[in-house]
Amino acid sequence: MHKVINPNILYFGTPVVLISTQNEDGSSNLAPMSSAWWLNQSCMLGMSSKSQTVQNMLRERECVLNLPSEDLVSAVDRLALFTGKDPVPESKAQRGYRYEPDKFGIAKLTKQPADIVKAMRVRECPVQLEASVEQVHSFELPSSLMAIEVKILKVHVAEELLMDGEQHYIDPEKWKPLIMNFCEYFGLGGKLHPSRLATIFAPPVTDKRH
Repeated sequence: MHKVINPNILYFGTPVVLISTQNEDGSSNLAPMSSAWWLNQSCMLGMSSKSQTVQNMLRERECVLNLPSEDLVSAVDRLALFTGKDPVPESKAQRGYRYEPDKFGIAKLTKQPADIVKAMRVRECPVQLEASVEQVHSFELPSSLMAIEVKILKVHVAEELLMDGEQHYIDPEKWKPLIMNFCEYFGLGGKLHPSRLATIFAPPVTDKRH
């Protein structure tokens, strides 16, 4: 039996992303978000145009998408209700947000230079994606939401996530992303069932007898 409802939010489980950008004065901004999905070498991000992160991305045309593992949940949560926007937008102030210029410090995370973009990587995140802004799509007014398409330029992955003996394949059983599900933090459970689709993207089998 199904029931028609009007939920306050529609957030059916997406990975948390810590987006690092460069402020106008050259300092670093760091913001958690979770409306993100990937397709090939591109990623679509859903965010509010009122945020400091979006303004930085529109100006600098770049960012780093840092993917925290589930063990970084406390660091991510320390960023909640802080914004790099000064003055704090009225809509955020009403929800209890406060201005914080040192987002890395408040989260107790470490800056790590990127290779291509000016924005900093987050050293503690096992996946770090340097990206450039390609296209921006505004939602219908009066919404402040934007869908921002970014192109992944370089992928940094912690070695312990790689498949044994492989250089370019991430082992899905080793990667434990932090998930935002209806504004609550979750991790992944164990594998439920072998995937036939996964065989398409598996590393090629080589005959190691030769």
